[in-house]
Amino acid sequence: MGAVRKVASYLGLGAVEQYDEAYGDDDYGDDEWMPASERAAKRWQPSGEPARIVMVRPQKYDDALTIGRHFREGHTVVMDVVSMSTTEATRMVDFAAGLAYGCEGRIERIADKVFLLTPASVEVSTA
Repeated sequence: MGAVRKVASYLGLGAVEQYDEAYGDDDYGDDEWMPASERAAKRWQPSGEPARIVMVRPQKYDDALTIGRHFREGHTVVMDVVSMSTTEATRMVDFAAGLAYGCEGRIERIADKVFLLTPASVEVSTA
């Protein structure tokens, strides 16, 4: 035992209580576990409403709020950045990629400067 610990123990400051009980992690059952995609689908997809696809043609980077709002509401968003400058379009695509990643969705390029943002509950297939 080191000198500092001896002094702390002598002053009554260094006594460490030993825990005999578990932390209570056993109460958390496996029946509550679900994959991240299902959690995201449950969180982001409103129940009882039909799926919506929203077409957004942002003119400036400030329109990112509109895209984010629609996507967080669980809508599929088609984002057309053709009318934006290259630097702003790059920023918008970076924002959309981060949004999709953060909400456990996907982003795909479907045409030149046109992107599809889909929530985790939507499956995209190519025919």
